[in-house]
Amino acid sequence: MVRLTRSSKATADTKAAARRNALPGRLSPGMACDTAFRIIARRHLAAVLAQHEGTCRGDPDALHEIRIALTHLRTAIRFFSPMVDDALRPKVWAELKWLNSQLGMVRDLDVAIERIVAETGGELAVIAELQHWDEKRAESHRLLARALQSARYRRLVEQTSSWIEGGPWSTRRSKVAIRLRRCPLADHATAQLAEWEKTLLRKAKKLRKLDVEKRHKLRILNKRLTYSIESLEDLFADRSLAKQKSILKQLRKAQKSLGQLNDDARGQTLAASLDEALAEAGIRFLDRKRERKLLQTASTAYRKLNRAEPFRSSDLTPDAEPED
Repeated sequence: MVRLTRSSKATADTKAAARRNALPGRLSPGMACDTAFRIIARRHLAAVLAQHEGTCRGDPDALHEIRIALTHLRTAIRFFSPMVDDALRPKVWAELKWLNSQLGMVRDLDVAIERIVAETGGELAVIAELQHWDEKRAESHRLLARALQSARYRRLVEQTSSWIEGGPWSTRRSKVAIRLRRCPLADHATAQLAEWEKTLLRKAKKLRKLDVEKRHKLRILNKRLTYSIESLEDLFADRSLAKQKSILKQLRKAQKSLGQLNDDARGQTLAASLDEALAEAGIRFLDRKRERKLLQTASTAYRKLNRAEPFRSSDLTPDAEPED
């Protein structure tokens, strides 16, 4: 048996870290799933960090982008489950969920204020009403900026980065764990995309009967499939690119409509919570004609998506042997 001294063990750890850092720049169908997960998760964590400063300054666009990047990252973790389901995953997930909740309130207020301004222009009564919304937005942003500059946020980034690169999931020696890590990306992606698409379309059939909460859950499924396809963009060759674009077009149409419906529901809730005297402000977000139109757009998008063939392995270009 070879026994490592402290110095030789440190050298081995350094070499292992160097191998992980030297990842390919692009995904490929034959790439092993553990390598693919690191590439995708790295990209989205880096996108979160890139918007940190702007979000702390109160830039609404930066806030929107950091939420998208965070959702992409959380989707990637789900996409590669159960490969990454180790003892640390619940802790990582809980902290990412905490960060998302911190970002959510400010983003909801940004969207609601933008909606009110766009629909009413410069009416004096509305300007007075918006003062309450702006005050709540300023307070929420102060809390968000404090969270983003906290030790908890720094630990979150360090812990998530460390887990992506070398968490327990990456060293488990069971046959199942090794098989999941070595599985070619194209095989895993085909099965996962097909499964998520099937689930989404099954639930979308009942769209018009769903209440606000279930409609929101459908939107999450839609977003999960959309973001996964976007993250796998490297895999689609010319022959399958048209199909990918067609699928994304319908998913984005449905997502936009469901997102607007969700924003309206959140706007009603916010209006009621800010001040009882301003409860009538929630009426601005109640528009049955608009709701019917948005539901029709989403339903049409899902019908078109349903006519497309589900994902198959031939949609992803063949590649060489799995990469380490």
